[in-house]
Amino acid sequence: MLTTMRNAWQMPDLRKKLLFTFFVIVIFRIGSAIPVPFVNPESLANLIAPMEASGSLVGYLNVLSGGNLEKATLFAMSITPYINASIIMQLLTVAITPLANMAKEGEEGRKKIGAITRIVTIVLGLVQATAYYTFLANGADGNNNPLNLLQFSKVGFMGVFQAVVIILCFTAGTALMMWLGEQINAKGIGNGISILLFAGIVARMPVTIAILWSSYKMGAQDPVKYFTTTAVILSLLATIWVIVLMNDSERRIPVQYAKRVVGRKQYGGQSSHLPIKVGMSGVLPIIFAGSILSIPSTITLFAGEPTAGFWKGFMDQFKTTAPVYCILYFLLIIAFAYFYTSIQYNPLEMSNNLRKQAGTIPGIRPGKPTTDFIAKVLSKITLIGALFLAFIAIAPIVVSAVTGISLALGGTSIIILVGVALETTRTMESEMMMRHYKGFLD
Repeated sequence: MLTTMRNAWQMPDLRKKLLFTFFVIVIFRIGSAIPVPFVNPESLANLIAPMEASGSLVGYLNVLSGGNLEKATLFAMSITPYINASIIMQLLTVAITPLANMAKEGEEGRKKIGAITRIVTIVLGLVQATAYYTFLANGADGNNNPLNLLQFSKVGFMGVFQAVVIILCFTAGTALMMWLGEQINAKGIGNGISILLFAGIVARMPVTIAILWSSYKMGAQDPVKYFTTTAVILSLLATIWVIVLMNDSERRIPVQYAKRVVGRKQYGGQSSHLPIKVGMSGVLPIIFAGSILSIPSTITLFAGEPTAGFWKGFMDQFKTTAPVYCILYFLLIIAFAYFYTSIQYNPLEMSNNLRKQAGTIPGIRPGKPTTDFIAKVLSKITLIGALFLAFIAIAPIVVSAVTGISLALGGTSIIILVGVALETTRTMESEMMMRHYKGFLD
């Protein structure tokens, strides 16, 4: 990766794109240091720190925002509203015929869907900002003693003015991050939204290093800490290695194209393959599963966390350290992996495309047998990819529960970090290859 960046830096046009991307990241980090008015960040940080250690929804959002949530900065909402809006539009495009037809209109259709996605992002950002303000207004410590997270009371004119300003600032920060991501797409390198999400997660790496270092120093009093800390570090490195391996893995279905004679020329007759990636769904099944399981935690942001009775026990099962949460998380990731594959890959369409191109799979007859064979391969590959995602998502939770070391980086964060790094590297390599390509005029 470093070699690729060094080679890209030597090209003037790619250097401009890299500098522009770096400039946008700097703006993002500056916005991450601008606090929203009327919030006491010190008290808020003391409230969110144990939530992050316990693995609650607020702690997870704090990791994705790069710690901006606990500091109540302009970019506290991070880019999650845009990600959720993109997922919603992707699903609706499959389910609603007018949107599906719009997606088939080419560039104009994509622009219309992009405009709708921006509107949905603002709406989701407004809802999430309202939920966060309610969380601030109802903030209390472990003994249900109210914390002074806001400078003014919730009642009266100043309370209403305070609420409006906080909600609008958070929503504006979401809109600004969306615009910055689109600027990277247009003038920078890589996917803008992924780059900003990558930058936010990387900003939390010093926290992870500090946690590991403090745990290692505790080994002087408790030698077991040496073993647990080493085990956590090795598990992180192994996770990264597995993600890189699975990200490049694919199942290649051999395809043989028939010979065709057109005029005096002969076409076809060559052998090729149909690649199917193991990790074809990326991190989306984890995001889908996490979004579903975060609904109870989102309700508590509005209504407050119950302190006793049935509802307290029910809500406790949806904390990321609870066994019920882990089991549901595992099953939902597998279910959403199959769901995403079913809406992205149509075996019948793939079979028809092969037949139109005079291509056949050796040993498989064209038509329904080819469709069934592709569907069978997709099912097996999806299962392997789903189990891989579920393992990566659950492993950090299990390691934290066994070792007692709660890290700021979870399985989802690691997948995002490695995936964005590999994707950006491939983008730079393709840009350099395009510039070194010798066409027929050379």
